[in-house]
Amino acid sequence: MRLRTARASGRNSASGSAAAGPSRATVPSRTAVPVGLLIAICLVAANLRTALTGVGALLPEIEHGSGLTSSWGGLLSTLPLLTFAATSPLVARASHRFGSARLLAASLAVLAAGTVLRSLPSVACLFAGTVVLSAAIAFGNVLLPALIRRNVPAHRIQGVSALYVTVMGLMAAVSSGISAPLAHAVPGSWHTALAWGVAFTVAALLAWLPRMRGDRPQASAAGAPSPVPWRSRLAWQVTLFMGLQSLAFYTAVAWLPSILVDRGASSTTAGWMLFSYQVVSLAAGSLLPLLTRGRHDQRWTAAGASVLLAAGFTVLAAAPALSVLACTLLGLGGGACLVLALTFQSQRAGSSGEAAALAGMAQSIGYLVAAAGPLFLGILHDVTHSWSLPLAVLAVLGIATAVAGHGAGQDRRIPRPSR
Repeated sequence: MRLRTARASGRNSASGSAAAGPSRATVPSRTAVPVGLLIAICLVAANLRTALTGVGALLPEIEHGSGLTSSWGGLLSTLPLLTFAATSPLVARASHRFGSARLLAASLAVLAAGTVLRSLPSVACLFAGTVVLSAAIAFGNVLLPALIRRNVPAHRIQGVSALYVTVMGLMAAVSSGISAPLAHAVPGSWHTALAWGVAFTVAALLAWLPRMRGDRPQASAAGAPSPVPWRSRLAWQVTLFMGLQSLAFYTAVAWLPSILVDRGASSTTAGWMLFSYQVVSLAAGSLLPLLTRGRHDQRWTAAGASVLLAAGFTVLAAAPALSVLACTLLGLGGGACLVLALTFQSQRAGSSGEAAALAGMAQSIGYLVAAAGPLFLGILHDVTHSWSLPLAVLAVLGIATAVAGHGAGQDRRIPRPSR
């Protein structure tokens, strides 16, 4: 492990890669991670799902208030994933040209603008704002694994990844839980409820601005952005694992409240069930580094967590009365899978630039795979007038996630592609 880390550090210093800074391209040799860096990462993480997860809890009211059908509601939920897929490949090259800290600050400013635009009383603004804020989130999604790979010692990567996933999951759960009650309590109904997270975006931007100091573009430096490892089997396994676990999460976030409402629950109860699912996911992701400490081979961990996802969707389809059990299984499996998927994007790369390239690949192709989930489920529900077949399809995809996770969990690095 130490030998691999040393080699990775050597490659870092020579690569001049996409996310690397001017004088901090190597992984720090110290074991402690600066508190200021952790706070900045966590504040960014707090914005990576907050603007998205509240939509699922509000979707019944959005459809009712705007006249959207289930298919259009599915498109609204799928639009962020399509935007992620289109935007993620651009991040590595852009950060190489403009500097990763500057790019992240700019994306936070765009996220704030997009959140406000989406909340305006217009269906056109609803969709346009969703595209704008999703593009900004895509930049944060790709930049964070690369920043962690650059600034965090190898043995701390999973712990730091779990920390920011914990913050991301906590804010996602809060957004899911309070959005529907907030829509009933504030002027503007669901329009206002869609915009409450902008306060955290402004806080993250203010916290990140000082970190722009000394962050210079790398386009004039020797070297070029690391190439995307399209020919690596391991990279494709990481990508498919990222995509399939994202499909399960975003489909659950988009349609779980609607499924529960369709079976007799109130919109508030359904929102809190979505909240509980994400709290369990949060706990699972937080505990994973403790349970797997010192274990470099993650194949069976990833496969086992994916099987829990399949079991959760099976219970939800076959035994609706056991929805609490189903949400618990989905949370346990989903939380562990998310931490592993993000960790693999850092651990399987040899440098921060290679991590940015791998993250761009995993998140562009992965989110394209994930985008099929909410839209396909909405169409299947419109056609069959039932949730049984869509949930059965998700259970089968959970097994496919286990296969991809078993491959992605191998304890090895992706070979450096030729330019």
